[in-house]
Amino acid sequence: MGNDLVNIIRRLASCPGFDPGAVECVRPLTPDGSLRRFFRVRARDGATAVAVLPPPGDDAAMREAHAAWQIGRHLAGCGVPVPVPYGFEPVSGLLLCEDLGDRRLHDVVLEDPDSGRVRTLYRQAVTELARMQVLSGRGLEPAWCWDGSRYDRALMLERESGYFVQALCRDLLGLDAGGRALTAEFEALADAASRAPAGFFLHRDFQSRNIMVRDDRIFFIDFQAGRFGPLAYDLASLLIDPYAGLDRGLRDELVSVYLDAVNRHLPYDRQRFMEEFLVLALQRNLQILGAFAFLSQRRQKRFFRAYLRPALAGLQTLLAKPGAAGYPALRQLADQCDRQLKELHDL
Repeated sequence: MGNDLVNIIRRLASCPGFDPGAVECVRPLTPDGSLRRFFRVRARDGATAVAVLPPPGDDAAMREAHAAWQIGRHLAGCGVPVPVPYGFEPVSGLLLCEDLGDRRLHDVVLEDPDSGRVRTLYRQAVTELARMQVLSGRGLEPAWCWDGSRYDRALMLERESGYFVQALCRDLLGLDAGGRALTAEFEALADAASRAPAGFFLHRDFQSRNIMVRDDRIFFIDFQAGRFGPLAYDLASLLIDPYAGLDRGLRDELVSVYLDAVNRHLPYDRQRFMEEFLVLALQRNLQILGAFAFLSQRRQKRFFRAYLRPALAGLQTLLAKPGAAGYPALRQLADQCDRQLKELHDL
């Protein structure tokens, strides 16, 4: 694989910052939940880049690779802090981009969650998020979006609330989850979430492990599932991120910083935003739980198991808010999941 990969990279055109023709060696990197293969490549002059390859024979993964290239160029062109895209080989799906190192925002949080540096980096992240969402929503081509061009009601029901029920409740915990009351609540939740304006750029996995830190600057990665969507979803994703476990005071501060940044680009009512934030945070939390259950059980990535209970606690916290009073069946199911998770000794 190493020599084949080097040969593919060497065929790419030379670009500012890195010469693919001078590549000498490659070293595999370990991804999180992705089936894609990641490599650090080194040129003769010591410069490095990251190469990403989709799994062979996977049409969906090839479309995802094209999306990473096209959306990455769009974001970079809008001034968003993302890895510089160096080149793309369309037959293999190989993407070559800037090497941002190995340090994620999550790593900084683990070192000292209460440090001023964490606060500064998060403030920077939400400010850049607002700019990305507003500016990159302009000129985003639906054809670039490999897995659907819009965050919509159908996606919420199938791949967020439906994912939660199937992957966590049924497959992992063996619960007989479902019924008319729960279905009606999921439909009502999706209806409420669908009312938020959705003409902005949506990252859809905006959390601390998808934000790199280099020289005290943040950079966004893993944006290839980007599409049109509402503002509050990505902010909710960052603030309820179970990897980081941010305290309430910092979360509240970041909402204010974020809204100030949004309003530098367009007016957006705070009360309306907070109403949208709650329902979109609920949607995102359901997706997180479904994904963690699937990755830990079906793909045997045990890293994600440690975060199931923090993610479920986050869902229970959201459901305890007055604005979530209309979801009693979901609240009851979340409590049932909590009891089941506590009984699994390996969690």
